[in-house]
Amino acid sequence: MLQKVARLAIAWPRRVIAVTAVLLVGGAVFGVPVAKSLSAGGFQDPNSESAQAIQRLTDKFGQSDQQMLIAVTAPGGAGSAQARRVATEIVEELKKSPLVFNVSSAWSVPAWAASDFVSRDGKSGLIVANLKGGENNAQKNAAVLARDVVHNRDGVTVRAGGVAMVYAQINRQNERDLLVMETIAIPLSFVVLVWVFGGLLAAALPMALGGLAIVGSMSVLRLITFSTDVSIFALNLSIAMGLALAIDYTLLIISRYRDELADGADRDDALICTMATAGRTVLFSATTVALSMAVMVLFPMYFLKSFAYAGVATVALVAVAAIVVTPAAIVLLGPRLDALDVRRLGRRLLRRPDPVAKPVERLFWYRATTFVTRRALPVGLAVVALLVVLGLPFLGVRWGMPDDRVLPGSASAHQVGDQLRTAFADDSATAVPVVVPDARGLRATDLDRYAAELSRVPDVSAVSAPTGMFVGGKKVGPPGGGAGLSDGSAFLTVRSSAPLFSPASDAQLDRLHAVPGPGGRTVQMAGLAQINRDSVNAVMTRLPLVLGLIAVITFVLLFVLTGSVVLPAKALVLNVLSLSAAFGALVWVFQDGHFGAFGTTPTGTLVANIPVLLFCIAFGLSMDYEVFLVSRIHEYWLMSPRTRQANDESVALGVARTGRVITAAALVMSISFAALIAARVSFMRMFGVGLTLAVLVDATLVRMILVPAFMHVLGRWSWWAPRPLAWLHQRCGISEAGITRRPATTRMHQQRSGTGPAVSIGPDGEYSGEPTAAPVTERR
Repeated sequence: MLQKVARLAIAWPRRVIAVTAVLLVGGAVFGVPVAKSLSAGGFQDPNSESAQAIQRLTDKFGQSDQQMLIAVTAPGGAGSAQARRVATEIVEELKKSPLVFNVSSAWSVPAWAASDFVSRDGKSGLIVANLKGGENNAQKNAAVLARDVVHNRDGVTVRAGGVAMVYAQINRQNERDLLVMETIAIPLSFVVLVWVFGGLLAAALPMALGGLAIVGSMSVLRLITFSTDVSIFALNLSIAMGLALAIDYTLLIISRYRDELADGADRDDALICTMATAGRTVLFSATTVALSMAVMVLFPMYFLKSFAYAGVATVALVAVAAIVVTPAAIVLLGPRLDALDVRRLGRRLLRRPDPVAKPVERLFWYRATTFVTRRALPVGLAVVALLVVLGLPFLGVRWGMPDDRVLPGSASAHQVGDQLRTAFADDSATAVPVVVPDARGLRATDLDRYAAELSRVPDVSAVSAPTGMFVGGKKVGPPGGGAGLSDGSAFLTVRSSAPLFSPASDAQLDRLHAVPGPGGRTVQMAGLAQINRDSVNAVMTRLPLVLGLIAVITFVLLFVLTGSVVLPAKALVLNVLSLSAAFGALVWVFQDGHFGAFGTTPTGTLVANIPVLLFCIAFGLSMDYEVFLVSRIHEYWLMSPRTRQANDESVALGVARTGRVITAAALVMSISFAALIAARVSFMRMFGVGLTLAVLVDATLVRMILVPAFMHVLGRWSWWAPRPLAWLHQRCGISEAGITRRPATTRMHQQRSGTGPAVSIGPDGEYSGEPTAAPVTERR
């Protein structure tokens, strides 16, 4: 099939490029506005106890979990006429808005309850608005209300915060971060490509394919928004991954094409052989990455589902563009592919001689690999120990939900959140709403008894029940906000002094659940503590299935590629080992606050969705390089005498041929992901750090050290499979039949065994040496 694609590109290159250009323009028109259709939510399990409780609170009591908190601060204090006038105007405007369920404030609640809405120093008061729209649309409503209502007036400072405002500001900040990310990643990636390819035209080709993939994935995401919710953060992944993979795949294809030309093939034959080898590697790599990301659809949170949509769409589009558009562009450019070689110009300006061809033994990657294989055990064990030590902090991970502290300190939602945590006696974020779905037939004494029992739980400061306020098991006042009866249901609010996401908060939640419901009725709890527990449970219960599917997918694809069961098992172990180092770094930096938490606000927790997301994406990308390297090693192994020495030589030659490509690809990919570090939303910065570390560790310590060390220790066993599986692979696996091999490939093994002419590789990786009489065709 790939050879037919190559012949299609040779026959009609202009038509392929023209159709691509039309699709690019149409995709840009349709897909670029996608950000307006995306949401910043999706962290909650929609089928959980907390989600059901929130739905009942919203439907029956107008108490949504999407609150907008407005802090009103006046020099004369919250009780001054100036503050009261401004606050009253804001409350009236909010009450008139169709976007709001209800409003309460320090200036409208009973005097005995007003202390909960006023700061300890008396200078600030709160306005609490329950917004309509749920997790997905309340943020848009908050942005509208903030624009229309929240602004300083008459010397009074007005700031907007709360969950709905946090999501609204995350959305706005993420749109800005996307522009910054593109501004950083695209120019730096182009510079690296110029260094790798030399020619400006060759360097521009992968950038164009990256743009095509990004626009295409935007269009796919917009189509998906017509039927389901999609997270706005999936857009970050589409841009970073689209650019990175387009460069990876194009780099692999062009490098292989240049190798074929250097071995004396004409342009058409070189392209056909390139697509049959490097094109196949691209398809295997893309399939592995896409399937590793597709498994995230098994999680119930649409935040993770969105990354599956974006990842699969991006990888598929990049792969199609790489195997269809790249060969057409190569044919169309012809000799101009290497035009405008800035390296040659640089050497002339610096008066440096042109580089001379080196024997393969003198190439850095070959010498480094032979050094590793000669000292496989000590070097391999040292790197394994290093990765294990780096991963140890992950054993102390603590999970939490994103709150206002994911935003920069300049964001009003972050400032209001800091006020609530430090200046107010009651932080609404720690409250636990309790819903009694079926309260029919319950007496007031049943609710009193239940509320009194809840108020005796450690770290509970008070309980608001429909019949009154309870503290320490005693009724201390009339019913206030945070409780009610409606349509056969009831709800109470437990006010907590336990820090959110702390062991005390977790223990308190267990004790609250242990209190029998009123009259033996079932109760449901909401609040951030319960939402976090439900989300973590949703992730952990599905994680074994997700990890198992990823392992099976990886194993099967690598077996089909190599015919070995040892190499897939080795790949799984090494990938998990390299990812553990990235996870440990995330805990050490972003949870524990080392290195200033990279300019973010450490909360002592990590968002549970991020490590799962990072694992699925980074695992797929690490397999990208595994396929690049192992497929090349496999080619040399098939042409060798299949001895232990031939195994080491195949590894050394495979690394020598792919080391430069993998390093350049990893550098460009790390630039794309490192650009996410510029994001001012902390968990996206954490995501960028994690992916960058995972890519760099995998491309250096794993691919260039651990893989050669392990394959040397295993020797010929690297290629072993049980007889039934070997028989199955002979009939169903990848066949090399019909692919014409370059003479230099075979001569390398002949030269190493002393039976062939000397072979050398040029500074850009080209072979040189005397040609053999006829091309070699390898069949299995």
